[in-house]
Amino acid sequence: MSFDPVFTFGTIAAAALIGLGVSNAIDGTSSRSRVPAAAAELVTLAPGSFDHPQPGEFLRDNHPAPAPVAKETIETPLEIMKFQVTASDYDRCVLDGACKPADANLAGYVPVTGVSFNDAQAYASWLSAKTGEAWRLPTDVEWAYAARERFRADIEAGDGDPADPAKRWLAQYRNEAALGRGPDPEPRSLGAFGANSKGVEDVAGNVWEWTSTCYAHATISSDGARVASSIANCGVHVVEGFHRTYMSNFIRDGKSGGCAVGTPPDNLGFRLVHDHGGFLRTALRRLGLT
Repeated sequence: MSFDPVFTFGTIAAAALIGLGVSNAIDGTSSRSRVPAAAAELVTLAPGSFDHPQPGEFLRDNHPAPAPVAKETIETPLEIMKFQVTASDYDRCVLDGACKPADANLAGYVPVTGVSFNDAQAYASWLSAKTGEAWRLPTDVEWAYAARERFRADIEAGDGDPADPAKRWLAQYRNEAALGRGPDPEPRSLGAFGANSKGVEDVAGNVWEWTSTCYAHATISSDGARVASSIANCGVHVVEGFHRTYMSNFIRDGKSGGCAVGTPPDNLGFRLVHDHGGFLRTALRRLGLT
Protein backbone atom coordinates (compact mmCIF):
# COMPACT_ATOMS: atom_id res chain seq x y z
CA MET A 1 0.00 0.00 0.00
CA SER A 2 1.44 3.40 -0.98
CA PHE A 3 0.88 6.78 0.63
CA ASP A 4 0.49 10.15 -1.06
CA PRO A 5 3.05 12.45 0.65
CA VAL A 6 0.85 15.50 -0.01
CA PHE A 7 -2.11 13.80 1.65
CA THR A 8 0.05 12.68 4.58
CA PHE A 9 1.29 16.27 5.10
CA GLY A 10 -2.28 17.57 5.10
CA THR A 11 -3.39 14.86 7.54
CA ILE A 12 -0.59 15.75 9.96
CA ALA A 13 -1.59 19.40 9.77
CA ALA A 14 -5.22 18.53 10.42
CA ALA A 15 -4.17 16.44 13.42
CA ALA A 16 -2.32 19.44 14.79
CA LEU A 17 -5.51 21.47 14.59
CA ILE A 18 -7.38 18.92 16.71
CA GLY A 19 -5.43 20.36 19.61
CA LEU A 20 -7.02 23.70 18.76
CA GLY A 21 -10.54 22.30 19.04
CA VAL A 22 -11.08 21.31 15.40
CA SER A 23 -12.47 17.81 14.94
CA ASN A 24 -12.59 17.71 11.14
CA ALA A 25 -9.77 15.77 9.45
CA ILE A 26 -8.82 16.09 5.81
CA ASP A 27 -11.18 13.79 3.91
CA GLY A 28 -8.67 12.67 1.28
CA THR A 29 -10.18 14.56 -1.65
CA SER A 30 -8.39 17.31 -3.54
CA SER A 31 -8.09 20.41 -1.35
CA ARG A 32 -9.86 22.49 -4.02
CA SER A 33 -12.55 19.97 -5.02
CA ARG A 34 -14.84 20.70 -2.08
CA VAL A 35 -13.77 24.20 -1.12
CA PRO A 36 -16.62 26.59 -0.19
CA ALA A 37 -17.63 29.09 -2.86
CA ALA A 38 -16.16 32.18 -1.14
CA ALA A 39 -12.78 30.46 -0.81
CA ALA A 40 -12.72 29.57 -4.49
CA GLU A 41 -12.53 33.22 -5.59
CA LEU A 42 -9.58 35.18 -4.29
CA VAL A 43 -8.11 38.57 -5.07
CA THR A 44 -4.31 38.77 -4.97
CA LEU A 45 -2.94 42.16 -3.96
CA ALA A 46 0.63 43.16 -4.75
CA PRO A 47 2.86 44.32 -1.86
CA GLY A 48 2.83 48.02 -1.05
CA SER A 49 2.85 50.75 1.60
CA PHE A 50 0.20 53.21 2.71
CA ASP A 51 -0.60 55.69 5.48
CA HIS A 52 -3.00 54.18 7.99
CA PRO A 53 -4.83 55.75 10.97
CA GLN A 54 -4.16 53.43 13.89
CA PRO A 55 -7.02 51.53 15.55
CA GLY A 56 -7.90 51.93 19.22
CA GLU A 57 -8.45 54.58 21.85
CA PHE A 58 -5.75 57.23 22.22
CA LEU A 59 -5.12 59.62 25.08
CA ARG A 60 -2.80 62.60 25.22
CA ASP A 61 -2.33 64.48 28.47
CA ASN A 62 -5.09 62.29 29.92
CA HIS A 63 -7.83 63.21 27.45
CA PRO A 64 -8.98 61.71 24.11
CA ALA A 65 -6.92 62.47 21.03
CA PRO A 66 -7.22 61.63 17.31
CA ALA A 67 -5.57 58.41 16.19
CA PRO A 68 -1.99 58.78 14.96
CA VAL A 69 -1.23 57.85 11.35
CA ALA A 70 1.54 55.33 10.64
CA LYS A 71 3.20 54.10 7.46
CA GLU A 72 2.20 50.45 7.05
CA THR A 73 3.71 47.97 4.60
CA ILE A 74 2.29 44.78 3.10
CA GLU A 75 5.52 42.93 2.38
CA THR A 76 4.27 39.90 0.44
CA PRO A 77 1.33 39.31 -1.94
CA LEU A 78 -1.94 39.25 -0.01
CA GLU A 79 -4.66 36.78 -1.02
CA ILE A 80 -8.08 37.72 0.32
CA MET A 81 -11.56 36.40 -0.43
CA LYS A 82 -13.24 38.39 -3.19
CA PHE A 83 -16.59 38.01 -1.40
CA GLN A 84 -17.62 37.61 2.21
CA VAL A 85 -18.20 34.10 3.52
CA THR A 86 -21.74 33.12 2.52
CA ALA A 87 -24.57 31.66 4.54
CA SER A 88 -24.35 28.41 2.55
CA ASP A 89 -20.58 28.21 3.13
CA TYR A 90 -21.01 28.72 6.85
CA ASP A 91 -23.82 26.14 7.02
CA ARG A 92 -21.36 23.48 5.82
CA CYS A 93 -19.24 24.16 8.89
CA VAL A 94 -22.37 23.94 11.07
CA LEU A 95 -23.33 20.61 9.50
CA ASP A 96 -19.84 19.30 10.23
CA GLY A 97 -20.30 20.24 13.89
CA ALA A 98 -17.39 22.69 13.89
CA CYS A 99 -19.44 25.95 13.96
CA LYS A 100 -22.42 27.16 15.93
CA PRO A 101 -25.51 28.11 13.87
CA ALA A 102 -25.60 31.79 12.97
CA ASP A 103 -28.24 33.96 14.59
CA ALA A 104 -29.48 35.23 11.23
CA ASN A 105 -31.75 32.74 9.47
CA LEU A 106 -30.26 33.10 5.98
CA ALA A 107 -29.49 30.70 3.19
CA GLY A 108 -27.77 30.71 -0.19
CA TYR A 109 -25.39 33.23 -1.69
CA VAL A 110 -25.78 36.08 0.76
CA PRO A 111 -23.12 36.94 3.37
CA VAL A 112 -23.47 35.02 6.60
CA THR A 113 -24.43 37.41 9.39
CA GLY A 114 -25.23 37.03 13.06
CA VAL A 115 -21.78 35.62 13.77
CA SER A 116 -19.26 36.58 16.43
CA PHE A 117 -15.48 36.84 16.33
CA ASN A 118 -15.36 33.41 17.97
CA ASP A 119 -17.63 32.00 15.23
CA ALA A 120 -15.41 33.47 12.51
CA GLN A 121 -12.33 31.91 14.14
CA ALA A 122 -14.07 28.53 14.32
CA TYR A 123 -14.92 28.73 10.62
CA ALA A 124 -11.34 29.64 9.69
CA SER A 125 -10.03 26.64 11.63
CA TRP A 126 -12.61 24.35 10.02
CA LEU A 127 -11.77 25.59 6.51
CA SER A 128 -8.06 25.16 7.19
CA ALA A 129 -8.60 21.56 8.27
CA LYS A 130 -10.95 20.92 5.37
CA THR A 131 -8.56 22.15 2.70
CA GLY A 132 -5.14 21.47 4.23
CA GLU A 133 -4.32 25.17 3.77
CA ALA A 134 -4.10 28.15 6.11
CA TRP A 135 -7.10 30.49 6.33
CA ARG A 136 -7.43 33.30 8.86
CA LEU A 137 -9.11 36.61 9.52
CA PRO A 138 -7.30 39.62 8.05
CA THR A 139 -5.60 42.11 10.32
CA ASP A 140 -6.92 45.67 10.48
CA VAL A 141 -3.99 46.74 8.27
CA GLU A 142 -4.64 44.01 5.70
CA TRP A 143 -8.36 44.79 5.56
CA ALA A 144 -7.70 48.50 5.07
CA TYR A 145 -5.17 47.74 2.33
CA ALA A 146 -7.71 45.55 0.53
CA ALA A 147 -10.50 48.11 1.03
CA ARG A 148 -8.42 50.97 -0.38
CA GLU A 149 -10.70 53.93 -1.23
CA ARG A 150 -13.60 52.38 0.71
CA PHE A 151 -11.71 52.29 3.99
CA ARG A 152 -12.92 54.73 6.60
CA ALA A 153 -11.28 54.85 10.04
CA ASP A 154 -12.95 55.67 13.35
CA ILE A 155 -15.46 58.50 13.44
CA GLU A 156 -13.18 61.17 14.91
CA ALA A 157 -14.12 64.17 17.00
CA GLY A 158 -10.81 65.97 17.38
CA ASP A 159 -9.03 66.58 20.65
CA GLY A 160 -11.07 66.10 23.78
CA ASP A 161 -11.89 68.86 26.24
CA PRO A 162 -11.39 67.58 29.81
CA ALA A 163 -13.70 70.29 31.08
CA ASP A 164 -16.55 69.36 28.74
CA PRO A 165 -16.46 65.79 27.30
CA ALA A 166 -19.94 66.31 25.83
CA LYS A 167 -18.44 68.58 23.18
CA ARG A 168 -16.45 65.68 21.77
CA TRP A 169 -19.46 63.37 21.75
CA LEU A 170 -21.48 65.97 19.88
CA ALA A 171 -18.67 66.54 17.37
CA GLN A 172 -18.45 62.79 16.76
CA TYR A 173 -22.21 62.61 16.22
CA ARG A 174 -22.14 65.49 13.73
CA ASN A 175 -19.23 63.97 11.81
CA GLU A 176 -21.02 60.65 11.50
CA ALA A 177 -24.33 62.26 10.54
CA ALA A 178 -22.53 64.12 7.75
CA LEU A 179 -21.65 60.76 6.14
CA GLY A 180 -25.33 60.20 5.40
CA ARG A 181 -25.51 56.56 6.44
CA GLY A 182 -29.02 55.27 7.07
CA PRO A 183 -30.25 51.95 8.51
CA ASP A 184 -29.80 49.05 6.07
CA PRO A 185 -30.40 45.83 7.99
CA GLU A 186 -31.17 43.33 5.20
CA PRO A 187 -28.10 41.48 3.85
CA ARG A 188 -28.00 41.50 0.06
CA SER A 189 -26.79 38.99 -2.48
CA LEU A 190 -23.09 38.81 -3.29
CA GLY A 191 -21.91 41.69 -5.46
CA ALA A 192 -24.75 44.03 -4.52
CA PHE A 193 -22.32 46.75 -3.42
CA GLY A 194 -19.93 46.23 -6.31
CA ALA A 195 -16.16 45.97 -6.49
CA ASN A 196 -13.63 48.52 -5.31
CA SER A 197 -10.58 49.57 -7.31
CA LYS A 198 -8.74 46.40 -6.26
CA GLY A 199 -11.52 44.05 -7.33
CA VAL A 200 -12.69 43.20 -3.80
CA GLU A 201 -16.49 42.99 -3.68
CA ASP A 202 -18.99 44.44 -1.18
CA VAL A 203 -16.42 46.30 0.90
CA ALA A 204 -18.05 48.76 3.33
CA GLY A 205 -21.57 47.68 2.42
CA ASN A 206 -24.08 46.82 5.13
CA VAL A 207 -22.07 43.88 6.49
CA TRP A 208 -19.22 44.81 8.85
CA GLU A 209 -16.30 42.37 8.94
CA TRP A 210 -14.35 40.93 11.85
CA THR A 211 -10.57 41.29 11.87
CA SER A 212 -7.88 39.65 14.00
CA THR A 213 -6.65 42.96 15.47
CA CYS A 214 -7.21 43.50 19.18
CA TYR A 215 -8.60 46.72 20.61
CA ALA A 216 -5.82 48.91 22.00
CA HIS A 217 -5.83 51.56 24.71
CA ALA A 218 -2.82 53.78 24.04
CA THR A 219 -1.17 56.91 25.37
CA ILE A 220 0.42 59.40 22.98
CA SER A 221 3.42 61.48 24.01
CA SER A 222 2.68 65.11 24.87
CA ASP A 223 4.20 66.32 21.61
CA GLY A 224 1.98 63.88 19.65
CA ALA A 225 4.99 62.37 17.88
CA ARG A 226 4.76 58.78 19.15
CA VAL A 227 2.74 56.22 21.07
CA ALA A 228 4.26 56.18 24.54
CA SER A 229 2.44 53.06 25.77
CA SER A 230 -0.27 50.67 24.63
CA ILE A 231 -2.35 47.94 26.27
CA ALA A 232 -4.15 45.39 24.06
CA ASN A 233 -7.57 44.05 25.01
CA CYS A 234 -8.09 40.87 22.97
CA GLY A 235 -11.57 40.34 24.38
CA VAL A 236 -12.55 43.08 21.89
CA HIS A 237 -11.59 43.12 18.20
CA VAL A 238 -11.58 45.63 15.38
CA VAL A 239 -14.57 45.45 13.05
CA GLU A 240 -14.36 47.08 9.62
CA GLY A 241 -17.16 48.33 7.39
CA PHE A 242 -18.76 51.66 6.59
CA HIS A 243 -16.44 52.93 9.30
CA ARG A 244 -14.14 51.20 11.78
CA THR A 245 -15.52 50.19 15.16
CA TYR A 246 -14.88 47.68 17.96
CA MET A 247 -16.94 44.78 19.27
CA SER A 248 -16.65 42.23 22.07
CA ASN A 249 -15.70 38.77 20.80
CA PHE A 250 -19.01 37.10 21.70
CA ILE A 251 -21.29 39.73 20.12
CA ARG A 252 -23.27 38.50 17.11
CA ASP A 253 -25.61 41.46 16.66
CA GLY A 254 -23.81 44.81 16.54
CA LYS A 255 -26.97 46.63 17.65
CA SER A 256 -27.04 44.67 20.91
CA GLY A 257 -23.94 46.34 22.29
CA GLY A 258 -20.31 45.35 22.73
CA CYS A 259 -17.86 48.20 22.38
CA ALA A 260 -19.19 50.02 19.34
CA VAL A 261 -17.95 53.45 18.30
CA GLY A 262 -20.51 55.45 16.37
CA THR A 263 -23.73 53.93 15.05
CA PRO A 264 -23.67 50.13 15.58
CA PRO A 265 -23.10 47.86 12.56
CA ASP A 266 -26.17 46.66 10.68
CA ASN A 267 -24.72 43.15 10.40
CA LEU A 268 -21.60 41.25 11.45
CA GLY A 269 -19.89 38.90 8.98
CA PHE A 270 -16.37 38.19 7.71
CA ARG A 271 -14.04 37.23 4.89
CA LEU A 272 -10.72 35.40 5.20
CA VAL A 273 -7.13 35.68 4.04
CA HIS A 274 -5.41 32.69 2.43
CA ASP A 275 -1.84 32.01 3.57
CA HIS A 276 0.13 30.15 0.90
CA GLY A 277 1.74 26.98 2.23
CA GLY A 278 1.48 28.09 5.84
CA PHE A 279 -1.05 25.59 7.20
CA LEU A 280 1.22 23.23 9.12
CA ARG A 281 3.55 26.04 10.19
CA THR A 282 0.61 28.07 11.53
CA ALA A 283 -0.87 25.10 13.38
CA LEU A 284 2.43 24.18 15.02
CA ARG A 285 3.09 27.81 15.99
CA ARG A 286 -0.29 28.06 17.71
CA LEU A 287 0.53 24.89 19.61
CA GLY A 288 3.87 26.37 20.68
CA LEU A 289 5.86 23.78 18.76
CA THR A 290 7.87 26.21 16.61
